[in-house]
Amino acid sequence: MNRRRATWRTGLAVVMAVTGAAAVPVAQAAGDTPPAVELRDDFNGDGYSDLAVAAPEATVDGKSKAGYVAVVYGSASGLKTASKQVISQNTAGVTDSAETEDLFGSAVSSADLDRDGYADLIVGAAGEDSVEGGAETGIVQVVWGGADGLSGGAALAYGRETYDRLSAKGQLTVGDVNGDGAPDLVVIESQVKLRVIKGPFGRDGSASGGEQIVLDDSDPRFLDLATGDVNGDGIDDVVGTMHDGDEYDARRITYWRGTPDGLAEGIVLRDARDWRVQGGESLDLGDVNGDGYEDIVVGRSVDGYDSDLDTPIPTGGRVAFIPGSANGPVGTKAMYVNQDSAGVPGAAERGDGFGSDVSVADVDGDGYADVSTGVPGEDFDGLSDAGGAVVLRGGANGLTGTGAGGVNQATEGVPGAAETKDAFGGATHLVDANHDGRAELVVGAPGENANAGSVWVFKSTSAGITPTGSLTFGAGTLGTVAANARLGSGFNY
Repeated sequence: MNRRRATWRTGLAVVMAVTGAAAVPVAQAAGDTPPAVELRDDFNGDGYSDLAVAAPEATVDGKSKAGYVAVVYGSASGLKTASKQVISQNTAGVTDSAETEDLFGSAVSSADLDRDGYADLIVGAAGEDSVEGGAETGIVQVVWGGADGLSGGAALAYGRETYDRLSAKGQLTVGDVNGDGAPDLVVIESQVKLRVIKGPFGRDGSASGGEQIVLDDSDPRFLDLATGDVNGDGIDDVVGTMHDGDEYDARRITYWRGTPDGLAEGIVLRDARDWRVQGGESLDLGDVNGDGYEDIVVGRSVDGYDSDLDTPIPTGGRVAFIPGSANGPVGTKAMYVNQDSAGVPGAAERGDGFGSDVSVADVDGDGYADVSTGVPGEDFDGLSDAGGAVVLRGGANGLTGTGAGGVNQATEGVPGAAETKDAFGGATHLVDANHDGRAELVVGAPGENANAGSVWVFKSTSAGITPTGSLTFGAGTLGTVAANARLGSGFNY
Protein backbone atom coordinates (compact mmCIF):
# COMPACT_ATOMS: atom_id res chain seq x y z
CA MET A 1 0.00 0.00 0.00
CA ASN A 2 1.30 3.43 -0.91
CA ARG A 3 1.71 5.96 1.86
CA ARG A 4 0.08 9.30 1.01
CA ARG A 5 0.91 12.76 2.23
CA ALA A 6 -1.89 14.79 3.79
CA THR A 7 -1.71 17.32 0.95
CA TRP A 8 -3.17 14.73 -1.43
CA ARG A 9 -6.51 14.66 0.37
CA THR A 10 -6.76 18.42 0.81
CA GLY A 11 -5.83 19.29 -2.77
CA LEU A 12 -8.05 20.04 -5.74
CA ALA A 13 -10.77 18.08 -7.44
CA VAL A 14 -12.75 17.87 -10.64
CA VAL A 15 -15.94 16.19 -11.65
CA MET A 16 -17.91 16.40 -14.81
CA ALA A 17 -21.23 15.22 -16.15
CA VAL A 18 -22.61 14.30 -19.53
CA THR A 19 -26.12 13.49 -20.74
CA GLY A 20 -27.50 11.13 -23.35
CA ALA A 21 -29.91 12.53 -25.92
CA ALA A 22 -29.23 15.67 -27.92
CA ALA A 23 -30.28 18.78 -26.00
CA VAL A 24 -28.06 21.48 -27.42
CA PRO A 25 -28.26 25.22 -26.69
CA VAL A 26 -28.88 27.21 -29.86
CA ALA A 27 -26.25 29.87 -30.41
CA GLN A 28 -28.31 32.03 -32.79
CA ALA A 29 -31.44 32.14 -34.87
CA ALA A 30 -31.57 30.09 -38.06
CA GLY A 31 -30.34 32.04 -41.07
CA ASP A 32 -28.09 34.39 -39.08
CA THR A 33 -24.47 34.73 -40.14
CA PRO A 34 -22.30 32.41 -38.06
CA PRO A 35 -20.19 34.24 -35.49
CA ALA A 36 -16.45 34.52 -35.89
CA VAL A 37 -15.08 31.77 -33.66
CA GLU A 38 -11.52 31.57 -32.42
CA LEU A 39 -12.10 28.63 -30.09
CA ARG A 40 -11.19 25.33 -31.69
CA ASP A 41 -13.62 23.47 -29.43
CA ASP A 42 -16.80 25.59 -29.70
CA PHE A 43 -19.12 23.34 -31.71
CA ASN A 44 -22.23 25.56 -31.61
CA GLY A 45 -20.57 28.95 -31.92
CA ASP A 46 -21.90 30.43 -28.67
CA GLY A 47 -18.46 31.56 -27.48
CA TYR A 48 -17.98 28.79 -24.92
CA SER A 49 -15.65 25.80 -25.22
CA ASP A 50 -17.31 22.39 -25.34
CA LEU A 51 -16.09 18.98 -24.22
CA ALA A 52 -15.99 15.69 -26.13
CA VAL A 53 -15.54 12.51 -24.12
CA ALA A 54 -14.51 9.22 -25.73
CA ALA A 55 -15.86 5.75 -24.96
CA PRO A 56 -14.26 3.73 -27.78
CA GLU A 57 -14.97 0.36 -26.14
CA ALA A 58 -18.66 1.05 -25.54
CA THR A 59 -21.42 -1.19 -26.86
CA VAL A 60 -23.68 0.52 -29.40
CA ASP A 61 -26.89 -1.20 -30.57
CA GLY A 62 -25.55 -4.54 -29.37
CA LYS A 63 -22.16 -4.15 -31.09
CA SER A 64 -19.38 -4.45 -28.51
CA LYS A 65 -16.50 -1.97 -28.79
CA ALA A 66 -18.31 -0.07 -31.53
CA GLY A 67 -17.69 3.10 -29.52
CA TYR A 68 -19.24 6.54 -29.12
CA VAL A 69 -18.27 10.12 -28.29
CA ALA A 70 -20.34 12.16 -25.81
CA VAL A 71 -20.34 15.96 -26.14
CA VAL A 72 -21.16 18.29 -23.24
CA TYR A 73 -21.67 21.94 -24.11
CA GLY A 74 -20.13 24.90 -22.30
CA SER A 75 -22.03 27.89 -20.95
CA ALA A 76 -21.61 30.95 -18.73
CA SER A 77 -21.82 28.62 -15.75
CA GLY A 78 -19.50 25.97 -17.22
CA LEU A 79 -20.19 22.54 -18.66
CA LYS A 80 -23.90 21.65 -18.58
CA THR A 81 -24.81 17.98 -18.69
CA ALA A 82 -28.34 18.94 -19.72
CA SER A 83 -26.83 20.21 -22.99
CA LYS A 84 -25.26 17.17 -24.54
CA GLN A 85 -25.12 14.82 -27.50
CA VAL A 86 -24.05 11.21 -27.87
CA ILE A 87 -22.57 10.48 -31.29
CA SER A 88 -21.77 7.10 -32.78
CA GLN A 89 -21.50 5.71 -36.27
CA ASN A 90 -25.24 5.03 -36.07
CA THR A 91 -25.96 8.73 -35.63
CA ALA A 92 -27.74 10.17 -38.67
CA GLY A 93 -25.26 11.66 -41.14
CA VAL A 94 -22.17 10.06 -39.62
CA THR A 95 -20.10 7.96 -42.01
CA ASP A 96 -20.67 4.18 -42.00
CA SER A 97 -22.43 2.34 -39.16
CA ALA A 98 -21.57 0.97 -35.74
CA GLU A 99 -19.84 -2.41 -35.94
CA THR A 100 -18.11 -4.67 -33.45
CA GLU A 101 -14.61 -3.44 -32.55
CA ASP A 102 -14.71 -0.31 -34.74
CA LEU A 103 -13.45 1.67 -31.70
CA PHE A 104 -15.15 4.91 -32.72
CA GLY A 105 -13.51 7.48 -30.44
CA SER A 106 -10.05 5.89 -30.44
CA ALA A 107 -8.79 9.44 -31.07
CA VAL A 108 -10.77 12.68 -30.74
CA SER A 109 -9.90 16.24 -31.74
CA SER A 110 -11.65 19.44 -32.79
CA ALA A 111 -11.07 22.34 -35.19
CA ASP A 112 -13.01 24.44 -37.69
CA LEU A 113 -12.12 22.35 -40.72
CA ASP A 114 -14.49 24.01 -43.21
CA ARG A 115 -13.92 27.54 -41.81
CA ASP A 116 -17.60 28.32 -41.32
CA GLY A 117 -17.15 29.73 -37.82
CA TYR A 118 -18.04 26.55 -35.95
CA ALA A 119 -15.60 24.00 -34.56
CA ASP A 120 -16.04 20.48 -35.91
CA LEU A 121 -15.60 17.17 -34.12
CA ILE A 122 -12.87 14.94 -35.55
CA VAL A 123 -13.10 11.29 -34.55
CA GLY A 124 -10.93 8.29 -35.27
CA ALA A 125 -12.19 4.72 -35.48
CA ALA A 126 -8.98 2.68 -35.48
CA GLY A 127 -10.75 -0.66 -35.84
CA GLU A 128 -12.74 0.27 -38.96
CA ASP A 129 -12.44 -2.20 -41.86
CA SER A 130 -12.43 -1.04 -45.47
CA VAL A 131 -13.08 -2.77 -48.77
CA GLU A 132 -9.88 -1.42 -50.27
CA GLY A 133 -7.48 -1.83 -47.36
CA GLY A 134 -8.86 -4.81 -45.46
CA ALA A 135 -9.21 -5.44 -41.74
CA GLU A 136 -8.62 -2.67 -39.20
CA THR A 137 -7.36 -0.10 -41.70
CA GLY A 138 -8.94 2.66 -39.62
CA ILE A 139 -10.75 5.85 -40.54
CA VAL A 140 -10.83 9.51 -39.53
CA GLN A 141 -14.27 11.15 -39.67
CA VAL A 142 -15.69 14.62 -39.09
CA VAL A 143 -19.03 15.61 -37.57
CA TRP A 144 -19.84 19.19 -38.56
CA GLY A 145 -20.47 21.93 -36.02
CA GLY A 146 -23.31 24.43 -36.37
CA ALA A 147 -25.65 26.73 -34.46
CA ASP A 148 -27.73 23.74 -33.33
CA GLY A 149 -24.71 21.64 -32.37
CA LEU A 150 -23.09 18.75 -34.21
CA SER A 151 -24.73 17.07 -37.19
CA GLY A 152 -23.91 15.38 -40.48
CA GLY A 153 -20.42 14.28 -41.30
CA ALA A 154 -17.92 12.95 -43.79
CA ALA A 155 -14.89 10.70 -44.03
CA LEU A 156 -11.58 12.58 -44.00
CA ALA A 157 -9.07 9.75 -44.39
CA TYR A 158 -8.93 5.96 -44.56
CA GLY A 159 -6.03 3.71 -43.68
CA ARG A 160 -4.39 2.20 -46.74
CA GLU A 161 -3.18 -1.15 -45.46
CA THR A 162 -4.52 -4.04 -43.39
CA TYR A 163 -4.03 -3.40 -39.67
CA ASP A 164 -2.91 0.17 -40.37
CA ARG A 165 -5.24 1.24 -37.53
CA LEU A 166 -5.26 4.84 -38.72
CA SER A 167 -6.25 7.21 -35.88
CA ALA A 168 -5.33 4.98 -32.94
CA LYS A 169 -5.02 6.77 -29.61
CA GLY A 170 -2.39 9.50 -29.70
CA GLN A 171 -1.93 9.24 -33.45
CA LEU A 172 -4.08 12.14 -34.65
CA THR A 173 -3.70 15.90 -34.29
CA VAL A 174 -4.90 19.03 -36.10
CA GLY A 175 -3.11 22.32 -36.78
CA ASP A 176 -2.20 24.80 -39.51
CA VAL A 177 1.23 23.45 -40.42
CA ASN A 178 1.66 25.54 -43.59
CA GLY A 179 0.32 28.87 -42.31
CA ASP A 180 -2.43 29.31 -44.89
CA GLY A 181 -5.15 29.82 -42.28
CA ALA A 182 -6.79 26.42 -42.80
CA PRO A 183 -6.44 23.55 -40.31
CA ASP A 184 -4.54 20.50 -41.51
CA LEU A 185 -5.00 16.92 -40.33
CA VAL A 186 -1.92 14.99 -39.19
CA VAL A 187 -2.16 11.23 -38.64
CA ILE A 188 0.21 8.29 -38.35
CA GLU A 189 0.15 5.86 -41.25
CA SER A 190 1.48 2.31 -40.99
CA GLN A 191 2.78 3.19 -37.50
CA VAL A 192 5.95 4.75 -38.89
CA LYS A 193 5.20 7.87 -40.97
CA LEU A 194 3.37 11.17 -40.69
CA ARG A 195 0.57 11.71 -43.17
CA VAL A 196 -0.39 15.39 -43.47
CA ILE A 197 -3.73 16.09 -45.16
CA LYS A 198 -3.82 19.80 -45.93
CA GLY A 199 -6.99 21.87 -45.68
CA PRO A 200 -9.22 23.63 -46.29
CA PHE A 201 -11.75 20.80 -46.21
CA GLY A 202 -15.01 20.68 -48.11
CA ARG A 203 -18.29 19.46 -46.66
CA ASP A 204 -17.72 16.15 -48.42
CA GLY A 205 -14.53 15.71 -46.41
CA SER A 206 -12.21 16.36 -49.34
CA ALA A 207 -9.02 18.36 -48.75
CA SER A 208 -7.94 20.89 -51.38
CA GLY A 209 -4.37 21.35 -50.17
CA GLY A 210 -3.00 17.91 -51.08
CA GLU A 211 -1.00 15.55 -48.87
CA GLN A 212 2.51 15.30 -47.49
CA ILE A 213 4.16 12.10 -46.26
CA VAL A 214 6.98 12.59 -43.76
CA LEU A 215 9.26 9.59 -43.29
CA ASP A 216 11.56 8.76 -40.40
CA ASP A 217 14.33 6.28 -41.21
CA SER A 218 14.63 5.16 -37.58
CA ASP A 219 11.62 2.80 -37.81
CA PRO A 220 9.63 4.72 -35.16
CA ARG A 221 6.53 3.63 -33.25
CA PHE A 222 4.55 6.73 -32.36
CA LEU A 223 3.05 7.20 -28.90
CA ASP A 224 1.49 10.68 -29.13
CA LEU A 225 1.27 13.76 -31.36
CA ALA A 226 0.55 17.45 -30.78
CA THR A 227 0.53 20.67 -32.80
CA GLY A 228 1.34 24.22 -31.73
CA ASP A 229 3.60 27.17 -32.50
CA VAL A 230 6.79 26.26 -30.68
CA ASN A 231 9.02 28.83 -32.45
CA GLY A 232 6.56 31.74 -32.53
CA ASP A 233 6.55 32.26 -36.30
CA GLY A 234 2.77 32.05 -36.65
CA ILE A 235 2.79 28.57 -38.23
CA ASP A 236 1.94 25.45 -36.25
CA ASP A 237 4.66 22.87 -35.70
CA VAL A 238 4.24 19.16 -34.96
CA VAL A 239 5.80 17.36 -32.01
CA GLY A 240 5.76 13.60 -31.58
CA THR A 241 6.89 11.10 -28.98
CA MET A 242 7.93 7.66 -30.15
CA HIS A 243 10.26 4.72 -29.61
CA ASP A 244 12.51 2.74 -31.95
CA GLY A 245 10.80 -0.27 -33.47
CA ASP A 246 10.49 -3.02 -30.88
CA GLU A 247 12.74 -1.16 -28.41
CA TYR A 248 10.07 0.40 -26.21
CA ASP A 249 12.72 1.73 -23.87
CA ALA A 250 14.34 3.82 -26.63
CA ARG A 251 11.87 6.70 -26.37
CA ARG A 252 12.47 10.14 -27.83
CA ILE A 253 10.85 13.44 -28.85
CA THR A 254 10.90 14.74 -32.43
CA TYR A 255 10.03 18.25 -33.63
CA TRP A 256 8.87 19.06 -37.17
CA ARG A 257 8.84 22.78 -37.92
CA GLY A 258 5.87 24.09 -39.87
CA THR A 259 6.66 26.10 -43.01
CA PRO A 260 4.67 27.54 -45.95
CA ASP A 261 5.56 24.33 -47.79
CA GLY A 262 4.48 22.03 -44.97
CA LEU A 263 6.57 20.20 -42.39
CA ALA A 264 10.35 20.45 -42.44
CA GLU A 265 12.64 17.54 -41.63
CA GLY A 266 12.28 16.25 -38.11
CA ILE A 267 14.74 17.15 -35.35
CA VAL A 268 15.29 14.81 -32.39
CA LEU A 269 15.59 16.83 -29.18
CA ARG A 270 18.80 16.52 -27.17
CA ASP A 271 19.59 17.50 -23.61
CA ALA A 272 22.58 19.22 -22.02
CA ARG A 273 24.51 15.93 -22.16
CA ASP A 274 23.79 15.69 -25.91
CA TRP A 275 21.66 12.64 -25.19
CA ARG A 276 18.21 12.27 -26.65
CA VAL A 277 15.55 13.80 -24.42
CA GLN A 278 13.42 10.83 -23.47
CA GLY A 279 9.85 10.87 -24.68
CA GLY A 280 6.80 9.38 -23.05
CA GLU A 281 3.29 8.19 -23.63
CA SER A 282 1.50 11.56 -23.41
CA LEU A 283 2.16 14.97 -24.94
CA ASP A 284 0.67 18.48 -25.06
CA LEU A 285 1.85 22.00 -25.91
CA GLY A 286 1.24 25.37 -24.26
CA ASP A 287 3.01 28.50 -23.02
CA VAL A 288 3.96 27.38 -19.52
CA ASN A 289 6.59 30.09 -18.90
CA GLY A 290 4.65 32.96 -20.50
CA ASP A 291 7.33 34.01 -22.99
CA GLY A 292 5.09 33.84 -26.08
CA TYR A 293 6.38 30.48 -27.34
CA GLU A 294 4.50 27.24 -26.85
CA ASP A 295 6.42 24.77 -24.72
CA ILE A 296 6.48 20.98 -24.90
CA VAL A 297 5.10 18.97 -21.97
CA VAL A 298 5.62 15.21 -22.02
CA GLY A 299 4.21 12.71 -19.57
CA ARG A 300 6.18 9.53 -19.09
CA SER A 301 3.90 7.36 -17.01
CA VAL A 302 5.72 4.04 -17.49
CA ASP A 303 8.74 3.29 -15.31
CA GLY A 304 10.97 0.34 -14.52
CA TYR A 305 13.08 0.20 -17.70
CA ASP A 306 16.87 0.00 -18.01
CA SER A 307 17.05 3.60 -19.21
CA ASP A 308 15.66 4.76 -15.86
CA LEU A 309 19.22 4.59 -14.54
CA ASP A 310 20.11 7.58 -16.74
CA THR A 311 16.76 9.37 -16.59
CA PRO A 312 15.95 12.19 -14.15
CA ILE A 313 13.41 11.18 -11.48
CA PRO A 314 11.61 8.39 -13.35
CA THR A 315 10.17 6.45 -10.40
CA GLY A 316 6.39 6.25 -10.58
CA GLY A 317 6.33 8.39 -13.73
CA ARG A 318 7.29 11.99 -14.43
CA VAL A 319 6.40 15.10 -16.44
CA ALA A 320 9.01 16.82 -18.60
CA PHE A 321 8.98 20.50 -19.65
CA ILE A 322 10.96 21.63 -22.72
CA PRO A 323 10.73 25.37 -23.44
CA GLY A 324 10.03 26.77 -26.88
CA SER A 325 12.05 29.60 -28.45
CA ALA A 326 12.53 31.48 -31.71
CA ASN A 327 14.81 28.62 -32.74
CA GLY A 328 12.39 25.90 -31.70
CA PRO A 329 12.38 23.70 -28.58
CA VAL A 330 15.40 23.95 -26.30
CA GLY A 331 16.17 20.41 -25.15
CA THR A 332 19.17 21.57 -23.11
CA LYS A 333 16.77 23.36 -20.75
CA ALA A 334 14.50 20.38 -20.11
CA MET A 335 13.05 20.23 -16.58
CA TYR A 336 11.37 17.31 -14.80
CA VAL A 337 8.73 16.95 -12.09
CA ASN A 338 7.53 13.82 -10.32
CA GLN A 339 5.75 13.02 -7.06
CA ASP A 340 8.97 13.43 -5.09
CA SER A 341 9.38 17.01 -6.36
CA ALA A 342 8.82 19.65 -3.68
CA GLY A 343 5.18 20.65 -3.40
CA VAL A 344 3.69 17.78 -5.43
CA PRO A 345 1.04 15.75 -3.55
CA GLY A 346 1.90 12.14 -2.83
CA ALA A 347 5.15 10.21 -3.11
CA ALA A 348 6.86 8.66 -6.14
CA GLU A 349 6.27 4.91 -6.12
CA ARG A 350 6.67 2.28 -8.80
CA GLY A 351 3.60 1.89 -11.00
CA ASP A 352 1.78 5.09 -9.96
CA GLY A 353 1.47 6.21 -13.58
CA PHE A 354 2.22 9.87 -12.82
CA GLY A 355 2.40 11.59 -16.23
CA SER A 356 -0.66 9.88 -17.69
CA ASP A 357 -2.50 12.05 -20.24
CA VAL A 358 -1.07 15.53 -19.66
CA SER A 359 -3.07 18.62 -20.64
CA VAL A 360 -1.86 22.24 -20.76
CA ALA A 361 -3.94 25.41 -20.07
CA ASP A 362 -4.11 28.32 -17.62
CA VAL A 363 -6.08 27.09 -14.60
CA ASP A 364 -5.73 30.06 -12.24
CA GLY A 365 -5.81 32.95 -14.72
CA ASP A 366 -2.30 34.22 -13.95
CA GLY A 367 -1.18 34.20 -17.61
CA TYR A 368 0.93 31.06 -17.32
CA ALA A 369 -0.30 27.72 -18.64
CA ASP A 370 -0.55 24.97 -16.02
CA VAL A 371 -0.37 21.21 -16.50
CA SER A 372 -2.79 18.50 -15.43
CA THR A 373 -1.75 14.88 -15.24
CA GLY A 374 -3.33 11.66 -14.15
CA VAL A 375 -1.96 9.23 -11.56
CA PRO A 376 -4.25 6.26 -12.32
CA GLY A 377 -2.04 3.70 -10.56
CA GLU A 378 -2.14 5.52 -7.22
CA ASP A 379 -2.82 3.27 -4.21
CA PHE A 380 -4.21 4.53 -0.89
CA ASP A 381 -6.38 3.36 2.00
CA GLY A 382 -5.74 -0.25 1.00
CA LEU A 383 -7.07 0.35 -2.52
CA SER A 384 -4.96 -0.59 -5.52
CA ASP A 385 -5.03 1.60 -8.65
CA ALA A 386 -7.77 3.82 -7.24
CA GLY A 387 -6.03 6.73 -8.94
CA GLY A 388 -5.82 10.49 -8.68
CA ALA A 389 -5.06 13.64 -10.64
CA VAL A 390 -2.58 16.48 -10.09
CA VAL A 391 -2.34 20.03 -11.44
CA LEU A 392 1.19 21.49 -11.67
CA ARG A 393 1.74 25.25 -11.83
CA GLY A 394 3.39 27.13 -14.65
CA GLY A 395 5.49 30.25 -14.10
CA ALA A 396 8.25 32.42 -15.54
CA ASN A 397 10.82 29.76 -14.67
CA GLY A 398 8.83 26.94 -16.27
CA LEU A 399 7.02 24.03 -14.66
CA THR A 400 7.17 23.62 -10.88
CA GLY A 401 5.80 21.40 -8.16
CA THR A 402 5.33 24.42 -5.89
CA GLY A 403 1.64 25.13 -5.40
CA ALA A 404 0.55 21.89 -7.03
CA GLY A 405 -2.76 20.37 -5.98
CA GLY A 406 -4.16 16.87 -6.14
CA VAL A 407 -7.55 15.23 -6.05
CA ASN A 408 -9.03 11.76 -5.92
CA GLN A 409 -12.41 10.26 -5.11
CA ALA A 410 -11.60 10.34 -1.40
CA THR A 411 -11.12 14.12 -1.48
CA GLU A 412 -13.80 15.86 0.55
CA GLY A 413 -16.50 17.28 -1.69
CA VAL A 414 -15.83 14.96 -4.63
CA PRO A 415 -18.81 12.81 -5.67
CA GLY A 416 -18.40 9.04 -5.56
CA ALA A 417 -16.10 6.80 -3.60
CA ALA A 418 -12.58 5.58 -4.31
CA GLU A 419 -12.37 1.90 -5.22
CA THR A 420 -9.74 -0.54 -6.39
CA LYS A 421 -9.02 -0.31 -10.14
CA ASP A 422 -11.09 2.83 -10.73
CA ALA A 423 -8.05 4.27 -12.56
CA PHE A 424 -9.20 7.79 -11.72
CA GLY A 425 -6.86 10.02 -13.73
CA GLY A 426 -6.59 7.63 -16.67
CA ALA A 427 -7.28 10.73 -18.76
CA THR A 428 -7.26 14.45 -17.93
CA HIS A 429 -8.27 17.57 -19.83
CA LEU A 430 -8.24 21.31 -19.14
CA VAL A 431 -11.05 23.35 -20.73
CA ASP A 432 -12.31 26.88 -20.09
CA ALA A 433 -15.99 26.06 -20.60
CA ASN A 434 -17.35 29.24 -19.00
CA HIS A 435 -14.87 31.57 -20.75
CA ASP A 436 -13.67 33.24 -17.55
CA GLY A 437 -9.98 32.85 -18.38
CA ARG A 438 -9.50 29.90 -16.03
CA ALA A 439 -9.62 26.32 -17.30
CA GLU A 440 -11.64 23.71 -15.44
CA LEU A 441 -10.18 20.26 -14.84
CA VAL A 442 -11.88 17.22 -16.33
CA VAL A 443 -10.84 13.77 -15.15
CA GLY A 444 -11.73 10.40 -16.62
CA ALA A 445 -11.84 7.19 -14.60
CA PRO A 446 -12.26 4.50 -17.26
CA GLY A 447 -12.12 1.73 -14.64
CA GLU A 448 -15.00 3.12 -12.55
CA ASN A 449 -17.84 0.67 -11.84
CA ALA A 450 -16.18 -2.41 -13.33
CA ASN A 451 -14.90 -0.57 -16.42
CA ALA A 452 -18.11 1.30 -17.19
CA GLY A 453 -16.14 4.52 -16.71
CA SER A 454 -17.13 7.96 -15.48
CA VAL A 455 -16.06 11.59 -15.80
CA TRP A 456 -15.55 14.32 -13.19
CA VAL A 457 -15.47 18.11 -13.68
CA PHE A 458 -13.79 20.52 -11.24
CA LYS A 459 -14.24 24.26 -11.23
CA SER A 460 -11.31 26.65 -11.13
CA THR A 461 -10.51 29.71 -9.03
CA SER A 462 -7.62 32.15 -8.81
CA ALA A 463 -6.10 29.68 -6.35
CA GLY A 464 -6.48 26.72 -8.72
CA ILE A 465 -8.90 23.83 -9.01
CA THR A 466 -11.44 23.29 -6.24
CA PRO A 467 -13.58 20.27 -5.29
CA THR A 468 -16.38 22.67 -4.32
CA GLY A 469 -19.18 22.35 -6.85
CA SER A 470 -17.57 19.41 -8.65
CA LEU A 471 -19.79 17.03 -10.57
CA THR A 472 -19.68 13.63 -12.19
CA PHE A 473 -21.49 11.81 -14.95
CA GLY A 474 -21.57 8.39 -16.57
CA ALA A 475 -23.75 6.13 -18.66
CA GLY A 476 -26.84 6.89 -16.60
CA THR A 477 -26.63 10.57 -17.47
CA LEU A 478 -25.87 9.82 -21.11
CA GLY A 479 -28.45 7.09 -21.61
CA THR A 480 -25.81 4.71 -22.96
CA VAL A 481 -24.79 1.12 -22.24
CA ALA A 482 -22.52 1.10 -19.19
CA ALA A 483 -20.93 -2.36 -19.32
CA ASN A 484 -17.23 -2.19 -20.23
CA ALA A 485 -17.65 1.15 -22.02
CA ARG A 486 -14.58 2.69 -20.33
CA LEU A 487 -16.10 6.15 -20.62
CA GLY A 488 -13.51 8.84 -20.01
CA SER A 489 -10.72 7.06 -21.88
CA GLY A 490 -9.92 10.31 -23.70
CA PHE A 491 -11.03 13.85 -24.51
CA ASN A 492 -10.87 16.22 -27.48
CA TYR A 493 -7.63 18.17 -27.77
